[in-house]
Amino acid sequence: MKRRDFIKYSGAVAGSAALRNLAFKSTADAEEQKKIVRYRELGKTGLKMSDISYGTGKLNSASLIARAVSLGINYFDTAPDYGRAENFIGEYLAAQGGRDKLIIASKLCTYIPYPGHLPLGTSKEKYIESVEGSLKRMNTDYIDICFVHAIGEEKSKDYEQEKARLFDPNMLTATDELKKQGKIRFRAVSSHGPNNIDKLLMDAVKSGHFDVIMPTFNFFEFPGVREVIQEAKSRGIGVVAMKTLAGGKDLGIKKEGESFEHAAFAWALSRPGVSGLVITMKNFQQINDYVGASGKEFSSGHKALLDLYKERFSTVYCRTGCGDCLGSCPRGIDIPAVLRYKMYFEDYHDEKEAMRSYSAMSPKADGCAACPDAVCDAACPHGVLVSRLMKAAHEQLVF
Repeated sequence: MKRRDFIKYSGAVAGSAALRNLAFKSTADAEEQKKIVRYRELGKTGLKMSDISYGTGKLNSASLIARAVSLGINYFDTAPDYGRAENFIGEYLAAQGGRDKLIIASKLCTYIPYPGHLPLGTSKEKYIESVEGSLKRMNTDYIDICFVHAIGEEKSKDYEQEKARLFDPNMLTATDELKKQGKIRFRAVSSHGPNNIDKLLMDAVKSGHFDVIMPTFNFFEFPGVREVIQEAKSRGIGVVAMKTLAGGKDLGIKKEGESFEHAAFAWALSRPGVSGLVITMKNFQQINDYVGASGKEFSSGHKALLDLYKERFSTVYCRTGCGDCLGSCPRGIDIPAVLRYKMYFEDYHDEKEAMRSYSAMSPKADGCAACPDAVCDAACPHGVLVSRLMKAAHEQLVF
């Protein structure tokens, strides 16, 4: 063996051994740590997912996957444009194996940077190439659930355009072929809005083309989405809730020993038709904490926490998936996008990504301070102080 190859081989072996040791340590530690106690049926797929599941949008190490698996998490939501998340899943599987014990969901996207959602008109070959790339990065020969991602996200796309992307014949043909080859098992769609989230997801549910949906859904509630979930339940379509923390602002208190996060999770999981939820986990502390919510019933203490959260933050939380303010701004600013980047900066502590995304926007919110009308405030049906938040967002997000 050449010296260069030997060094490369030795490094790989050492890395694999380190991950195995960490996984062993994680398993040992888990004896003193709460684990996943409930697995729920994902529609008619035959899959049973951990009620608390892992969103890999900020995954930065295979060791986090090892910890999550040791605590019983079996569902991992990822995407080609989630940084190196798929690569880290691949590292874990190469070292630990156990692919058949996991449910892996990925998306039809290009590889880095975000957002890489494949647009309407993408060729069948490009759709297949996207999945093949994911398989290679994750060291697996199949993806359990393949998502058409973020339907209704772009302000520039109207309902008919996004509906066309949802039912793109090239996408349907490509995923049908991949299903026949055993490279994907189920087709799915996700949406966090803000445009036509309920209409597009209802179209998906009623079409017969999709096995799973992943909508924004939290205790601020969205009547249209609730109806979609009821329809999905009646048709045996799995529902994975996301954005369950409603911005994830720091409440800073507990009720009856329960945290806000556990209360928000318990609310979502108590809704009929919801199979499980996906939540981003950035570090070991979040994994350990969130897993402790598994199996909890929604309680009066939980309700008190959520009521307090609503009281404190209702006027500053832009409802993901609403979009009623779109079109109200005389300058054509994408208000939900600006407030989403503000949330990334302020609540998710993802300052660099928030500022990068905002820098690419046009027009920006720099003119909001001089706007005499603040028509955006009147356009919000939830009483959010839009104009004030837009001014603050611009100050936060400019370099």
